[in-house]
Amino acid sequence: MVVLIKILQVVLALSVLILVHELGHFLFAKLFKIRVEKFYLFFDAGFALLRFKPKNSETEYGIGWLPLGGYCKISGMIDESMDTEALKSEPKPWEFRSKPAWQRLLVMFGGVLFNFIFAILIYIGIMAGWGETYISNEDNSIYVNELAYEMGFRNGDRILKFDDYTPERFEMLQADMARQTAKRATVLRDGDTVNIYIDQGMIGEVLNSPGMFDLAIPFVVDTVPASSLNHASGLLKGDRITAIAGQPIEFLQDSRALLAGYEGQGIDITVLRDNDTLNVPVQVDTAGRLGIYAAVPGIKTKEYTIVSAIPAGIKHTFNSIGGYLQDLKLVFTPSTEAYKSVGSFIAMGQIFPSAWNWYSFLNILALLSIMLGVMNLIPIPALDGGHILFTLYEMITGKKPSDKFLAAAQVAGMVLLLGLMILAFGNDIGRLLK
Repeated sequence: MVVLIKILQVVLALSVLILVHELGHFLFAKLFKIRVEKFYLFFDAGFALLRFKPKNSETEYGIGWLPLGGYCKISGMIDESMDTEALKSEPKPWEFRSKPAWQRLLVMFGGVLFNFIFAILIYIGIMAGWGETYISNEDNSIYVNELAYEMGFRNGDRILKFDDYTPERFEMLQADMARQTAKRATVLRDGDTVNIYIDQGMIGEVLNSPGMFDLAIPFVVDTVPASSLNHASGLLKGDRITAIAGQPIEFLQDSRALLAGYEGQGIDITVLRDNDTLNVPVQVDTAGRLGIYAAVPGIKTKEYTIVSAIPAGIKHTFNSIGGYLQDLKLVFTPSTEAYKSVGSFIAMGQIFPSAWNWYSFLNILALLSIMLGVMNLIPIPALDGGHILFTLYEMITGKKPSDKFLAAAQVAGMVLLLGLMILAFGNDIGRLLK
């Protein structure tokens, strides 16, 4: 069931984003009276699952069978269809190649523009409807995995800076460290400031090791639900558990391995309540849990009106674009080995929650829309960025690249994209095997 929900989310997200992107090309083409021959969700590649052409319409609409994208086939343009037959005749007034360079530029940029606008609208809706919730980095400590420990971080460290950059959001610490290509982390440890020097050769591992910095959660009782075996134990909200069966713990995470050794048994725990230290008998369930909800520190929520959500949504979108551009810079820097983090639909499925949640889905949808827009700006001939680059060259030099050159560049770009797809699927399969 979990796999089905994830697949449904991936397919729905891809479908929406492809339609939004291609709609940008479609509407700008229509604005400049350029004929659009096909508008397809997914590639048909020989046959379509669904196709129809409204009466008196010049455009065929359809759904293809190959879910690797979609396309808007514009008359007189060399695109992924590689249909060059029409280019052998004289240009027609309704063709893409007959229009001024500035109009062609807007047609090609339309998809990216719509992806960014779509992300802005989603973020505005999220902030107006749910507000902005995040975990503050201020006064919160980290709980590290093996890689973070190897780099010199320790449980309970509070990260103050990466070089001169002060991180605000706890959940972005790992991404911030990679994006800043930080050479030094300044942390607060046991009341002292400590500098940790970061090996730049480990940035690739940072990008491929999720959960480097978990939130170190003091085991402070928030609630003991009625369904818990320990509902009548006498534990109160605000009690801090400091030891389990005589073994001291500092954070909630420390308790998990200890409790696993007492499954289905009764034990004593040490609790700090105000200034008193108490021993409380409790029952460990068969899953190795106490059935207690711990208080999570540092959660902040900003509330927005519909009006104030507009600039906040715009700002968040541009911050996300900037962050993703930094990620791409790392991917195209071989020394970081960040290319190993590139993923396909398999990796995309892993970021969606296992249960349907509109807040999470919309957040991921907005981020994917930004990623799709930025990716399409890469100046590879088969992408919008390649077409934009050639059009800008024409506008600057006054020389238009020949159709023969554009066709050859399109083929080269498609080969490069195929190589990137193979890399992405290979990375995903490698991660699954591990």
